[in-house]
Amino acid sequence: MIANNWNEAKAQVDAWKFAGLKVVFTNGCFDILHRGHVEYLADAKLLGSKLVLALNSDRSVRELKGAHRPIQTQDDRTAILDALESIDLVVVFDEDTPAKIIQMLLPDVLVKGSDYSTETIVGADTVMENGGDVKVVPFRPGHSTSEILEKIIKL
Repeated sequence: MIANNWNEAKAQVDAWKFAGLKVVFTNGCFDILHRGHVEYLADAKLLGSKLVLALNSDRSVRELKGAHRPIQTQDDRTAILDALESIDLVVVFDEDTPAKIIQMLLPDVLVKGSDYSTETIVGADTVMENGGDVKVVPFRPGHSTSEILEKIIKL
């Protein structure tokens, strides 16, 4: 499911929570979807009942990754991610960090990859202050967007 806006995402998350479901949240650019992403998202989904993915907008990806990114538009990235079985809701955010959407949705579990620690995860304090958990999921070595792009450039 793709949320058209944050209010729609909040309504869905609130409905899941009201039904007693555990909501897991993660975020990222997911510019060139690869095996590492798919396995990370499957691992994140195992931590609860529903997985919400907050996707960086095209503008925020450019801020984070540089003028030549994203490779795929946010509409394309959203559609691809929505097709994954592990993801229950995709919502786009345009801010430099997901702090505001985390404050709005208040997930039960906040998940990031192992290139973060609990202390460096944006929104961790908000989630923990509201009784939630923060989890770090290991990345699979050899699977990264940067590595894929480097291979393509060498062709």
